[in-house]
Amino acid sequence: MKISARTRYGLRILLDVAVHAQDEAPRTINAIAQSQAITPAFVSRLAVPLKRAGLIRSLRGISGGLRLAKSPDDITLLAITEALDGPVSILTCLSRPKTCGRHDSCPARSIWGDLNLTIRGALSAITLSSVMRRLGLRHDDADYCI
Repeated sequence: MKISARTRYGLRILLDVAVHAQDEAPRTINAIAQSQAITPAFVSRLAVPLKRAGLIRSLRGISGGLRLAKSPDDITLLAITEALDGPVSILTCLSRPKTCGRHDSCPARSIWGDLNLTIRGALSAITLSSVMRRLGLRHDDADYCI
């Protein structure tokens, strides 16, 4: 299993917005792109599913931009991953059983299912705020890049 560029960049975007949450103005796409060395187009493209998942909200207008829609304590790496890449599943047959003709009789299915639950649990245990603490970031830190 690999973590996609979408998820890695999505985490960076959310960290950027979280660190600048105390600023008066929302964080602009261009400011995020510049501080994270990501193109504005890619930031915009990733903002759509992050917004749809309820992780960020966008404010329109001249003083618009992005804000977190939840506390960093309530945003998990699982939520970020699934917002950007869909359900976390190490095998297709675990998330879509009908794709496998041996689904009901597979002797290894429970092993793969347990592993999948462990991975999902680990991703659920990592919050945006725990990542910020681990990186030594505070809400009032200046620009940074991960």
